[in-house]
Amino acid sequence: LLLCVDQEGGRVQRFRDGFTRLPSLSSIGSLWKNSPEKAAQTSRDIAWLMAAELLMCGVDLSFAPVVDADLGVSQVIGDRSFSSDYGVVSSLARYYIEGMKEAGMHSCIKHFPGHGTVEEDSHFALPVDKRDFDAVWSSDLKPFRDLVEIASSVMVAHILFPEIDELPAGFSKVWMQD
Repeated sequence: LLLCVDQEGGRVQRFRDGFTRLPSLSSIGSLWKNSPEKAAQTSRDIAWLMAAELLMCGVDLSFAPVVDADLGVSQVIGDRSFSSDYGVVSSLARYYIEGMKEAGMHSCIKHFPGHGTVEEDSHFALPVDKRDFDAVWSSDLKPFRDLVEIASSVMVAHILFPEIDELPAGFSKVWMQD
């Protein structure tokens, strides 16, 4: 039995009482502009702290980090993202994953294949992304391509890409196998 939780920090921190109040990923990303080194160390340190606290309570996995870019479109992503720049997202997520590993926790990159370009919150509606595969490949998929070798798991988004497949990503052979 695995015990898992969304403990990203910011507005998505399920355990609060008795736990360190973690900053949003966007606040870590905002450090990047003035000091990439400070942002990298902060990302690693926050992830280590989050993972260490959860492990001490018997929680096995936090569904983190978010590797969607905040493009100012998605209602659900926003400050849960490190940046609007896919390269910055990949870099800071790499340090975040390292911090989790140093604490002894596996990671979960999400929301594959990318949630930053759709407005709807997939908890309440089925977002539709009308871009073709090349457009998704050159943007949203970059962090997943960069991190797939070091991430322990991937959470799939509940998004329909009708130019790619008629089924939402989580039910799509194209996205899940091909």
